[in-house]
Amino acid sequence: MLAFGLRKLAGMELMRRAFSLLSLVFAVSAAQAGVKVTVEPAKRALRENIEAYIGPVEAGSHAEMARQLRYLDQQATLAAQALGYYQTRNELTISGPEDDPVLNVRVESGEPVRLDRVDVQVLGAGASTPAFALGVSDLLREGQVLNHGQYETLKTRISNRALRYGYFKGQYLKRELRVDPEQGKADVDIRYDTGPRYRFGPVHFSETQFSDDLLARMVPFEAGAPYDADLVGKLNQDLLSSGYFSGVLVTAPADQAVGEQVPVEVEITERDPNSLGFGGGYSTDVGARARMTWDQHWINPQGHSRGASMELSLPRQELSAFYQVPLDDPITHHLRYFVGWQKEDIDDVQTHSFALGAEVNKRLESGWQRSVGLRLQQEVFSLGDDSGTATMLIPSLVLQRTHSTGGMDPQSGYSMLLDVQGAKEGALSTVDFARVMGQLKGLHTVFERHRFLGRVALGAVATNDFASIPPSLRFFTGGDQSIRGYDYQSLSPVDSTGETIGARYLMASSAEYQYEFIHNWRAATFVDHGNAVDSLTDPLKTSVGVGIRWASPIGPIRFDLARSLSDPDVGFKIHFSMGPEL
Repeated sequence: MLAFGLRKLAGMELMRRAFSLLSLVFAVSAAQAGVKVTVEPAKRALRENIEAYIGPVEAGSHAEMARQLRYLDQQATLAAQALGYYQTRNELTISGPEDDPVLNVRVESGEPVRLDRVDVQVLGAGASTPAFALGVSDLLREGQVLNHGQYETLKTRISNRALRYGYFKGQYLKRELRVDPEQGKADVDIRYDTGPRYRFGPVHFSETQFSDDLLARMVPFEAGAPYDADLVGKLNQDLLSSGYFSGVLVTAPADQAVGEQVPVEVEITERDPNSLGFGGGYSTDVGARARMTWDQHWINPQGHSRGASMELSLPRQELSAFYQVPLDDPITHHLRYFVGWQKEDIDDVQTHSFALGAEVNKRLESGWQRSVGLRLQQEVFSLGDDSGTATMLIPSLVLQRTHSTGGMDPQSGYSMLLDVQGAKEGALSTVDFARVMGQLKGLHTVFERHRFLGRVALGAVATNDFASIPPSLRFFTGGDQSIRGYDYQSLSPVDSTGETIGARYLMASSAEYQYEFIHNWRAATFVDHGNAVDSLTDPLKTSVGVGIRWASPIGPIRFDLARSLSDPDVGFKIHFSMGPEL
């Protein structure tokens, strides 16, 4: 038994050594050699294409490299021909240490082949339609250097257009690229017959509790409309964004077409009708705040929904509820009834307000979100020497649009807002007024790390009895979202006791530069300028500061240190906030 055990151990040791030796041999044989490509005269695109064709060369010695020279020479020639260079002369040599060889490829490019004749014809029902506006001259034009990749791109573009727009019987009658290297000329001859354009057939939904009428209003095309794959994708996206479904799969199988009509099949899975959300945050404007929301995403087969929310912070408490009805296009158009209560106590301003009303919201084709509303609002307020109760029936119009690229931490974009509202004394209102407020924000990133932000906000209130205007309709500024270097809403005209009372006009602007010094971390410097004033000739305030930005997984977090240049006695102010920059 002992002898057997020793022999077994010796065998295992031998196998271990053999495995180690094989691993070393494999590692040496798989060693990647260096490659250096030189093109004369210099042509960057040609050099990079040759490097890509050759790829990593595995050679652990000069001899091993030499055995591959013929193949590598062929790859260099093919790479050059792909870009129209058919008269190249290649010289391949090997240098470097014996165990670390370097392949040197010297290429004399010679004269390239140029396109002599380009004839691309689209025939059939799709000829001369926008679907087959191919931009041929952008890819292939007479006199330019032949590029096989652009020729293949054109063919792919034709095939893709046919699939997108429903020309499922399309076929090539001719597709030729004739190259004469001796003459340095090439001809392109493409003829494509689109065949008929297929149309959408009926849309079939899987079993669901929602009404056929509601589902039909979500479909962005009619049965019999010309096929467009983008509309199939839009239907899928719209159903997901409706808030009714947790899963959506839309298919339009061309191979099941009947009489050149493609059926559309929609598999949907309804989401849980109720959801409860909790959230919170902190900013130097309102301190810590907590928020709770409840939503019932669908109540009945017609797609009605409702919900409620509550937000609590030391200076402000809010409670609201809504009931929503989808309209003509349930994705972009709905009617919302709402009721809300708010209590606010910020420095010298105390308000209790109650509002109920309705608004019609619609996303326009231009990208704007439009809200037309009517609300009855009662507000009991006290600020400075002014106090009272205001009752107002307020029609309103809000237009807003946001566009950005880059997700939660956008690289560029803008947002625009216009808010117009008013009331007429005697029409369930105790005061006449008209109020308009607009805001524009912009963001742009250059050279990846340098980021510029700008913001402008303007507002005005017109009334013949400003003392009766409640605080929610007056203008205040100051704080981390407006003029940093000042406390939240601390900038406005004051009364005889020095208490802020709100203003008729708002002018606020900001310019900020950010530099990303570590991934997702940015240093910032900024200047803010503006004020809330009763006269357009009143002085404006200016503040400057520095800050840190963190693009966290839950959204941007900002920390700023600011100081007023207009009122240096105010001292430094620290601002902390989180939320989107647009």
